[in-house]
Amino acid sequence: MKLLETYILRRVGQMFLVALLPVLAIIWTTQVLQRINLVTDSGQSIGSFAKLATMILPSIIPVVLPFALVIAITQTLTTMNNDSELTVIDAAGARRSILIRPILLLAAVISVFSFFVDNIVEPRAKTVARQMIAETYADLLSSVIEEKTFRKLDEGLYVQISQRLAGRMLKGLFVADERDPAYELIYYAKEGAVDDTGTTLIMHDGEVHRKTPDGNVSVINFDSYSFDLSDMTESRGQATLKASDRDLWFLFNPDPNDKDFTIRPQSYRAELHRRLTDWILPVVFALFSLAIAGDARSHREARLHPMVSALGYAFALRWAAFYAANQIDTDPEYIAVLYALPIVSSIVSIIFLSLHKRPVMPSFIRDRISASWRRTQERLLAATSRSGGGAAQ
Repeated sequence: MKLLETYILRRVGQMFLVALLPVLAIIWTTQVLQRINLVTDSGQSIGSFAKLATMILPSIIPVVLPFALVIAITQTLTTMNNDSELTVIDAAGARRSILIRPILLLAAVISVFSFFVDNIVEPRAKTVARQMIAETYADLLSSVIEEKTFRKLDEGLYVQISQRLAGRMLKGLFVADERDPAYELIYYAKEGAVDDTGTTLIMHDGEVHRKTPDGNVSVINFDSYSFDLSDMTESRGQATLKASDRDLWFLFNPDPNDKDFTIRPQSYRAELHRRLTDWILPVVFALFSLAIAGDARSHREARLHPMVSALGYAFALRWAAFYAANQIDTDPEYIAVLYALPIVSSIVSIIFLSLHKRPVMPSFIRDRISASWRRTQERLLAATSRSGGGAAQ
């Protein structure tokens, strides 16, 4: 690789990391906070929560990578243009491949990494995360962690405790069981505990009220009573894997006896084609980012910042691909649309690059964006002036 290509690759790579890490951290934090109830609601340790948070990360990375690359390419090339570096490169008679080759090489590496994460790492991480959540909520003691609050454990089964003590001990138990239509059962107990397997609630010193549909109530006092939870905990302890949790090999050849596949086979078809197209997006985004920002331009030229235009195209293409993938569930004809989007976008970008022309937004869209950007700058300037004037007084 030539010295100039290495220089461009290093600058784009550095900007890529600068754009990727903060955005990835912000999105990851918002996703983790949505699952904070694993600690507050189920009583799990901070170590379990940290493990679950780590399992979330692979599902975010493939989404953020292409947009971070767009930001890196457009910002680096715009800075090089403002510093007249692109003008010097053109004036020296260098081929455009010197500019294009290192960027496409980086995009190819990112695409391969995205394919690896999306098809190998992410399915395994999602499987582990689902199993962790299923095992967490299979434990009754975890489900009733909140004191003095009614909790629905199953359809027709409600539990409340007055106090939770160390050693899996519970004080002031109330259990309402309406699962059997022939009668209703209400249990009161001064204390109790859940066994180590989480399948039995053992209550001490209490009574059970049995009410039949005709209104008759019988009361039985007990010193010790075992409440069976095995059916509920076994079903809740099993993680149900969906199409997005499967690896690529399973999507190519699904198990016909798989429970979820028999219910939603079309979702597995849609997930397969999404996996086969999403990983190439970094290369597609790199091509039209080069077409937009890869040539020398005059500073006097009135135009949008290349990053705005490139991100606009990127969001539009990503949304179109997402929409087509979702429509495959009900209409297989969208499979062709899903593959056509990156192919057509790449061909159009290559044509613009070979003709040394830039794709231009429609004038009415460009004018509206420019006007909005100017108004935002004016408001920021006015706010800065008012704050500065207030400080001076």
